Amino acid sequence: MSDSTPPSLVDLAYGLGSSRRQSPPLSFVTLQEYRCVLSWFLGWGTTQRQQFLEDLISKAAPGKVCSLLTQLTTMQVRDRPPNIFECQLRLWTQWFESWTEEERNAFLNRLEETDPMFVAQFYTGVAGTAGSD
Repeated sequence: MSDSTPPSLVDLAYGLGSSRRQSPPLSFVTLQEYRCVLSWFLGWGTTQRQQFLEDLISKAAPGKVCSLLTQLTTMQVRDRPPNIFECQLRLWTQWFESWTEEERNAFLNRLEETDPMFVAQFYTGVAGTAGSD
């Protein structure tokens, strides 16, 4: 995508503008979830995108990335409500966990169309977990 507008549902459903047309159309609910996350992603700053990248890598290589510190910080008792970004990451996690492997891969393809450099960093990060147990 050349502009900062998230893809339309029609584009997402049928892969318009994408070379990946082999998969069947995704459900309306999943498309809405993709659209939300991609919209959030476009509005996030560098620090938020880095946190999202780390979260995405830990989801792609569970048990390979030490996210215990992250888990402990999310369990802290807080005297303030979570910020918008924290709420977005919670929703992202719920949605991601409900998606099939095919839907997760399709999301990554959509994210790559939005920001190829970000996804390249993701692949590099996942490759860096190889062999670490």
